[in-house]
Amino acid sequence: MDFEFYNPTHLIFGAGKLAQLGDVAGKHGKKALIVTGGGSVKRSGIFDKAVASLNAAGVAYAECEGVEPNPRITTVRRGAQIARDEGSDVIIALGGGSTMDAAKVIAAAVLYDGDPWDLIGHGQENWVIPNQALPIITVPTLAATGSEMNCGAVISNDETKVKSFVQTECLFPKVALVDPELTLSVPKDQTAYGVCDIITHVTEGYFNGVDGTPIQDRFAEGVILNTIAWGQKAVADGSDLEARAQVQWASIVALNGFVQAGVEMLPPVHMIEHALSAHHDITHGAGLAVVNPAWMRFAAKARPAKFVQFAERIFGLRAKNSNDLDCALKGIERFEDFLKSIGCPTRLSELGIDDALFSQYADDAVLVLHDEDGNLLGRPPMSKEDIVGVLRSAL
Repeated sequence: MDFEFYNPTHLIFGAGKLAQLGDVAGKHGKKALIVTGGGSVKRSGIFDKAVASLNAAGVAYAECEGVEPNPRITTVRRGAQIARDEGSDVIIALGGGSTMDAAKVIAAAVLYDGDPWDLIGHGQENWVIPNQALPIITVPTLAATGSEMNCGAVISNDETKVKSFVQTECLFPKVALVDPELTLSVPKDQTAYGVCDIITHVTEGYFNGVDGTPIQDRFAEGVILNTIAWGQKAVADGSDLEARAQVQWASIVALNGFVQAGVEMLPPVHMIEHALSAHHDITHGAGLAVVNPAWMRFAAKARPAKFVQFAERIFGLRAKNSNDLDCALKGIERFEDFLKSIGCPTRLSELGIDDALFSQYADDAVLVLHDEDGNLLGRPPMSKEDIVGVLRSAL
């Protein structure tokens, strides 16, 4: 193994921590831009509590509301302009993964003179990777993406139907203020989609990383096992604060870089799902619930041993040998059954998606992460025909 690990985000975790927002924000700026989503933070009273904390600390604020579930570049442009007009010097993301992703790119776009879409990789010749951003504070209200403690963001372009990402050091939040109480009002379906999102972040590295990472494998398996156990409880009883807290912590650990340290993760499942949600505006976690098991069945045929390990360690199955494909496939079936049990879709038809645009999805999936032959990076690499085959198997 040969790697570096770095995460500068200050994590403040625990029930009731929202009350510290004003003090935290005051260390980084005098006027905040609060970035919010579709309105749930106001209906639940979370927004008012956040504002009260800012007021008590003497921190002024402006607001950019209405971030979409798949955040759009038009919203990033709008938010950056509001921040400039209002003289905001710190960005607060108050919401789920989409809100946090939009807030990160807004923080960079404020200091960039060009079109913010330049900052998102979409196959362009000159990808402008931002190297400066306003201070970012993340306050997640959903356990799913882990965006609160990493330097990545995913943005959609509704005009071109492309959904892609940027990942760079200046997008690390200064502080992640994580209060599991804020997730108590998340509905059952979104809770389930978040659980799937968390697990998929881990399985991407687990199945698509380099060999020789036994410690990271055990970390990954621990996150998966606990996300399954506590995720079931959170879906069954949304008021279970302990379950909410454990799932929230799993969300952070799954994608703050620690589990992936030394793994050199490749994310083919995410790239395929991004192509789907760019065209159909589906919930990211719901799309992953369909794509991940279908991809796993494809990949297991190429390297069954890792999928046998998954089947044995996660679901307690017993293989005949390390390359027992039947055992590997049974483990994937058990995983899919779990997703169904918590209310996730596992077929494209459940999302209202047919095969009309399969070729386009395959083209879009390889826009950024591809090898010299145009194959989607992963283990194994996927040709466009492979991607179409996986999608067809998920109909």
